[in-house]
Amino acid sequence: MAESDVEETLKRIESQKGVEGVIIVNSDGVPIRTTLDNSSTVQYAGLIQQLVIAARNTVGNLDPTNDLTFLRLRSKKNEIMVAPDKDYIMIVIQKFST
Repeated sequence: MAESDVEETLKRIESQKGVEGVIIVNSDGVPIRTTLDNSSTVQYAGLIQQLVIAARNTVGNLDPTNDLTFLRLRSKKNEIMVAPDKDYIMIVIQKFST
């Protein structure tokens, strides 16, 4: 995917109603792109990477031929959508509204 395509995709996601932030981390959990402040970015990146590792292990243990493709968490305040890839993890934080 070209750099301009990545920028366009990020802008499109950010413009969606309720989106509070987008973070892209590399396979080591290091944020490489973010729309959040540094403190929030580091917190989300570290915790979500651990969660992705645990979820991938769980899916693999249940069915070794399967892999995690998407993870969605909902709390009282936010919804966190996680799209893990081989080299990157995209995290989208959206305000939860009923």
